[in-house]
Amino acid sequence: MIDKNKQLHAKSIATPETFWAEAASKIDWFSSWDKVLDKTEAPFYHWFKGGKMNTCYNAVDRHVEAGRGEQIALQYVSPVTDCEYGISYRELQAQVSRLAGYMDSIGVKKGDRVVIYMPMVPETAFAMLACARIGAIHSVVFGGFAANELATRINDAKPKLILSASCGIEPSGVIAYKPLLDAALEEACHQVESCLILNRSQLEAKLKPERDNDWQSVIATAPNIDCQPLDATDPLYILYTSGTTGQPKGVVRDNGGHAVALAWSMKNIYDINAGDTFWAASDVGWVVGHSYIVYGPLLVGATSILYEGKPVGTPDPGVFWRTIAKYKVKSFFTAPTAIRAIKRDDPYGDFLKDVELTCLKNVFLAGERCDPDTLHWAEDRLNKPVIDHWWQTETGWPVAANLMGYAPVEVKPGSPALAVPGYKVDVVDVMGDEVSANESGNVVIKLPLPPGTLTTLWQNEQRYQDSYLSMYPGYYLTGDAGYKDEDGYLYIMSRIDDIINVAGHRLSTGRFEEVLCQHEAVAEAAVIGVKDVLKGQVPLGLVVLKKGVTLDEDELNRQLRSLVRQEIGPVASFRLVSAVQKLPKTRSGKILRGTMRNIADNQSYKVPATIEDPATIDIVRNTLTRMGYADAQV
Repeated sequence: MIDKNKQLHAKSIATPETFWAEAASKIDWFSSWDKVLDKTEAPFYHWFKGGKMNTCYNAVDRHVEAGRGEQIALQYVSPVTDCEYGISYRELQAQVSRLAGYMDSIGVKKGDRVVIYMPMVPETAFAMLACARIGAIHSVVFGGFAANELATRINDAKPKLILSASCGIEPSGVIAYKPLLDAALEEACHQVESCLILNRSQLEAKLKPERDNDWQSVIATAPNIDCQPLDATDPLYILYTSGTTGQPKGVVRDNGGHAVALAWSMKNIYDINAGDTFWAASDVGWVVGHSYIVYGPLLVGATSILYEGKPVGTPDPGVFWRTIAKYKVKSFFTAPTAIRAIKRDDPYGDFLKDVELTCLKNVFLAGERCDPDTLHWAEDRLNKPVIDHWWQTETGWPVAANLMGYAPVEVKPGSPALAVPGYKVDVVDVMGDEVSANESGNVVIKLPLPPGTLTTLWQNEQRYQDSYLSMYPGYYLTGDAGYKDEDGYLYIMSRIDDIINVAGHRLSTGRFEEVLCQHEAVAEAAVIGVKDVLKGQVPLGLVVLKKGVTLDEDELNRQLRSLVRQEIGPVASFRLVSAVQKLPKTRSGKILRGTMRNIADNQSYKVPATIEDPATIDIVRNTLTRMGYADAQV
């Protein structure tokens, strides 16, 4: 099958206009495009210029018109509130058209921005689709984000309307959103005209009559509104990703290319067609939630699971498997960190024993590098193909993946497989020259990027060029380091900033973590480079142990050091390792290696707003201090 994959990929690179015009035939258009690919403003490329379409129409209305209105579009599953119900495509159309009608009635028009600050409830999807229906540009911000972080995004996007809720539900309890929203609006320079608040039964929010409206009240009397024809190149949404300057970067996604790419990916990568059930266990605050909870599954007429809960603790590490079985999920997508959490709490798969998973065909992992041990554990326990794939907020859909709906290839643990059609992925050295097979370098993608990827940064084209396009002219810089093997399989080993330079030897954190996770006691690992007077940097490892492990710490450390020496060699200079209860991560599962490195080296740092558990920073700082680092708080 590898030859079939490579032939399709070669076609996409040699004749991109033909390839993507064919893919665009799966989307309904009000009028066709003038050009499939417009290069006149390179390096700002435009797909399907002149074409008219509407993303909401393609995701909702056309399925109702095709006679499939009674199929479940969104299946809401909330173990934290003990609530589950399905929403049909016809019901979804009614909810979205009324919400869009309300927006239109208060003066929200095409091009206006709408900030969505909400939990994982169906109304969040309604809000996104309602914006798409009338051409408003939505910007989803994680519900529960700190007020100052929300204020920063309000100032940048300058929304006309904010949609929010009274609260979110976490395993730790109810999180009140309205006080955070009020504080953000007080702090923001930009004045927002209106807020629409969804009151949840767990906590009622106090509304400000001059600005706030109650969601249920206004929707009950709102008019319906039809989908508005939009240019394919019109922005669909802004999604903020953390910037190195402290100023978030607003990734801009267009309508036409986004719909075409996601529909293609659902069929060819995830093997999902109309009527199938797909579950991406993520959050709408992340790009995964945008692409594969809301838009992707609905564009192809599938049923999408919208889940409010965690992989463990709500209530136990078997909740994912029971949900898959109950709702006949065909393809399941989660982060490696979720699998590691389940492995930590249920290392022998006891919670799988009485669960029937014949419906499940594929498990997809992304969001953080998947070490081979985690992949093997999932394969062995689930007895299903476990597919690592790699992409970014900026790309919006996979860059490297195994095409499970087209021509599956051999799984190589540690690799997200081959470049997806549309992406010409190269590995280059600091001078921009392509390196040999199995040689590490910087991972880049040749321009133009395919449809569905970022078109620019919101109101900051110069920053877009400086951040992504300036280092290697003609290429997009992914910020990741890795290599390709002799078969063309890509291996993403770390962020470029996470490469450790030990006495001139460039070693990736990913390789160290891969080795540490081979130890039977280790559930997950993080490795950072810390300053060393003699060698410049040396690796320092922190590991989380599986539940029930009672191995003496000195003996554990001796075994881990020996394992690294055996697998990587003495050049690694790996002598610093300790066990911790938890690692600091973002809510999407990315380990905060940069923050940990700054703590260890006594550099200033800012705790990211996306951190899942702020208490983990103190856990790590205390451990690093005990190891001889982080000897002063900054």
